[in-house]
Amino acid sequence: MLNRQQAPALKDAVDYPLTLKPYQFFRLPNGIEVYAVDAGPQEVIQVEMVFDAGNAFEDKNMVAASTNFLLKNGTRTRTAFDINEQLEYYGAYLNRNCYNETSSLVLHSMTKHLPELLPILRDLLTESTFPQEEIDTYRQNMLQRLAVNLKKPEFIAGRLIDVSLFGADHPYGKFSSREAYEALTREQLVSFYERHYLRGRCRIFVAGRIPSDLEGLLAGAFGDLLVSGAALQAPSYEVHAATERVSRVINDPAGMQGAIRIASPFPDKKHPDFPKVQVLNTIFGGYFGSRLMSNIREEKGYTYGIHSFLQAYTRLGAWMISTEAGRDVGEAAVREIYFEMERLRNEPVDADELSLVRNYMIGTLLGDLDGPFHIIGRWKNLILHGLGEEYFYNSVRLIKTITGEELQELAKKYLVPERFYELIVV
Repeated sequence: MLNRQQAPALKDAVDYPLTLKPYQFFRLPNGIEVYAVDAGPQEVIQVEMVFDAGNAFEDKNMVAASTNFLLKNGTRTRTAFDINEQLEYYGAYLNRNCYNETSSLVLHSMTKHLPELLPILRDLLTESTFPQEEIDTYRQNMLQRLAVNLKKPEFIAGRLIDVSLFGADHPYGKFSSREAYEALTREQLVSFYERHYLRGRCRIFVAGRIPSDLEGLLAGAFGDLLVSGAALQAPSYEVHAATERVSRVINDPAGMQGAIRIASPFPDKKHPDFPKVQVLNTIFGGYFGSRLMSNIREEKGYTYGIHSFLQAYTRLGAWMISTEAGRDVGEAAVREIYFEMERLRNEPVDADELSLVRNYMIGTLLGDLDGPFHIIGRWKNLILHGLGEEYFYNSVRLIKTITGEELQELAKKYLVPERFYELIVV
């Protein structure tokens, strides 16, 4: 019998077994790959269509992102208002996203309404017309948003640090501009749409309470489209990193706060050091109890928050430290960042700190595996990077077994100030 006078024994997160629920896989008649996770207590479903249609595939700046956004803004049979009204009628939500290599359409709905909603998705993919009035409205809205953002130091810093790492012409370094928006034409959008949505590559990721006839529903909606499962070859881009590693930019002469970005190129997820460095990064600046937070926020009070993270792009990566600090303490904050790098190079992480970080990271993974949408997100990340489930389990093993001495050697290899670009924008 349960003794309610006695607290249950505590159990470390690292002691819990982690299992990545497998997906169901099938292909539609045209070769489109479908990955589906059937889980969750609620009768809801997420359908995400991922296309090889990111920034890396565009001929002109902002064409990929603009095409993706305007997919929802009118077809031959539906106006933008009609599309939104029909989605709202079924209590559904349709989002679209554009990244460096891929773009996506993501549908959230109740499972029972999927037969009525898939034809809307098909309509967007086969009958979008890109009305000129919608393009004009989009352009005006984006120019207004850009004008507001250009006054923010953190916005400027995010753009400039990517240019330093990759170059302004690289997909990872390109950014929006007034000139790019003003140069957009309907012909450019239609051409990109025809190449990458009508005749490109598509993969579908489904999660939630999956209907028994999912394969038939998807085949009926998308199985006869000209898109396929064959990968598209993106143009090759050379990295033209900046030669100057330290930059100071005055965006607002009267500004009281500066945005700090310190970043270094880093290998992609396929590199054997990547999962190991994720542990090192967590200690350095990857969670609220990290060394950067403890020093620069808690002890020095220079900032409300500081974070370090690995940007895992498909072809390349970056190790980024990001914070905002008062104008008068920006240089001091930068010095403390390098001080924490030095500590990690000179001293192995002790057992207590490493145990805390292990439990934090495993606990985070446990949370990420709670629910079908998180699970399919984990699978999608692996699949789009060309990785399998062994990568997930290897990462878990490394979190549990990596030593302080191994982390010190990684710090000596990667946390070297000469590898990093340093930027403050006020």
